[in-house]
Amino acid sequence: MNKVRIIVRILIFCVLTVISQIGGLVYLLTLYIFKSLDKKIKGKVAFTLLKLTSFVVLYLISTFVIVPPIAALFGRVPLPVFSATHLKPLNKITLVLNRNYVKPELRRAILNVSDEMGKKYSGSEVRYLDACFPFIDQFPLMPHLSHSDGKKLDLAFFYINSHSGKESNESPSFIGYGICEEPQQGEVNTADFCKSKGYLQYSFLKYIIPQNSKSDFKFDAERTKSLLELLIKEEHVSKIFIEPHLKQRLNLQSEKNQVSWLPGGET
Repeated sequence: MNKVRIIVRILIFCVLTVISQIGGLVYLLTLYIFKSLDKKIKGKVAFTLLKLTSFVVLYLISTFVIVPPIAALFGRVPLPVFSATHLKPLNKITLVLNRNYVKPELRRAILNVSDEMGKKYSGSEVRYLDACFPFIDQFPLMPHLSHSDGKKLDLAFFYINSHSGKESNESPSFIGYGICEEPQQGEVNTADFCKSKGYLQYSFLKYIIPQNSKSDFKFDAERTKSLLELLIKEEHVSKIFIEPHLKQRLNLQSEKNQVSWLPGGET
């Protein structure tokens, strides 16, 4: 095997591991399974497609069948996907990449909160973004610095459809990140402060995620405040990270409202 192929395989393994935790292992398993077939199948294109298809099938089986019961041994459980609750993933890619695992206590807490939101605001659903990987404390969930212990969960803000004026469960960003609720005049601007200190990485998603859908949504201060107040009451929610200008705007008073250094954010 030449050096270029080895390097490419190492890179693929690293990328799949970083984004999904188990992807690298499934990739190695696929290579092992097909190692003995390399010389038996002549068509390279067909062989590559077969390996790719096999990887996808093995990966999906691992993600949705094998990983959940093993994750339970590590004290982590997946957040609901298709069950009839008021808690839903904003983007299904979160599930496919195994980024929806938390401690059982946090799962119960966010389910309680989402049920209360559903009762208070008919049709409203709490949408979650990144949580944690299923295995191993201190295994980083990039690009987050703290999502490594099963106790972290990002939630999307609530919005109103600007055109219909009705409450929406959607987000202006298709991944939930990168489109921010900017500070208004007179509010603390953490993004500018971070930028002035040289921390440019905190705003880089703003320049990658299309901003054209931002005008279709208006920040729903009422429902977002209600969501945060319910979270504050939960025993197993110890900290809530939110931008200083939103804490000020929503008039939130609690020791749990820590200052976040993520500009704007959806958390």
